[in-house]
Amino acid sequence: MRSALPDPIQVVEISRPGGPEVLRRATRSLPRPKAGEVLLRVAAAGVNRPDCLQRAGAYPPPPGASDLPGLEVAGTVVECGETVTQWKLGDEVCALTPGGGYAQFCVTPATHCLPLPKGWTPTQAASLPETMFTVWINVFERARLTLGETLLVQGGASGIGVTAIQLARAFGSRVFVTAGSDEKCSACEALGAQRAINYRTQDFVAEMKRLTDGRGADVILDMVAGSYVPRELKCLADDGRLAIIALMGGSTAEVNFSEVMRRRLTLTGSTLRPRSVEFKARVAAALRETVWPLIDAGKIRPVIYKTFPLAEVAAAHVLMESGTHIGKIVLEVAEDG
Repeated sequence: MRSALPDPIQVVEISRPGGPEVLRRATRSLPRPKAGEVLLRVAAAGVNRPDCLQRAGAYPPPPGASDLPGLEVAGTVVECGETVTQWKLGDEVCALTPGGGYAQFCVTPATHCLPLPKGWTPTQAASLPETMFTVWINVFERARLTLGETLLVQGGASGIGVTAIQLARAFGSRVFVTAGSDEKCSACEALGAQRAINYRTQDFVAEMKRLTDGRGADVILDMVAGSYVPRELKCLADDGRLAIIALMGGSTAEVNFSEVMRRRLTLTGSTLRPRSVEFKARVAAALRETVWPLIDAGKIRPVIYKTFPLAEVAAAHVLMESGTHIGKIVLEVAEDG
């Protein structure tokens, strides 16, 4: 099977730290899976803000990972490393990768792959892994959102946001979001948010208090941090949990810890890429058991804003950093690159 695969292959490299223009097409040797890994022929790769951070020199890959960007893909298994038994050649999967997704082929641990959802195309499925892993870990594991509780998502129209809305609704929670335009607010409400707050024209603290009869949110999923943190603490209900997953507003904040203590608040957060292979495998197994049946049943749908061919990856990054998109941006990878 391997002899039929191209070598070298087409990839996208980061030529130096900088803006989208530093992304360049290149060729590299066909990677080979190690024990426990699979080689995937990539059909599509999701574009995520961490890819932009890596391109800018602010989010280096972990030791041993590919230096190529791309943290989620969908495609076909074309080679299995030793000890891999759960997948076979020809299986269609989507997968979380430690890097290397912006390429015709990439390797990833077999335990980080999930089956292509029923009725989904590879382009649609490539939008799933990074956001699903992130939301599951932070909203449901770290922040412990449960049936009947209230979730506030900062940035509801982002790839993370549209996933969090649908997943929390599927598990019986009330969802509120913030977004930066009326168009984005409408899109979030169409996906299941009970109310979307335009943070450019409304005070999200006052609105959340009004919408919850003064109680606030049980969980807040935050991609801003910085000056948002003290305001978010005021948004939380007693015993509320704040989960921070990005630092778009800065990495420091002034916190009144007497309020944290008095109201029994929890501040937590995480990054996904540095976590161990074993940890991510456990999350993948939880998603397959708990979330994939909901996807297969049509309770969660893909939200793809725009697709780009691999050759136009710089334009995809420009769009990502503009913040004008609603949902996911995906690269489509042709067999000839």
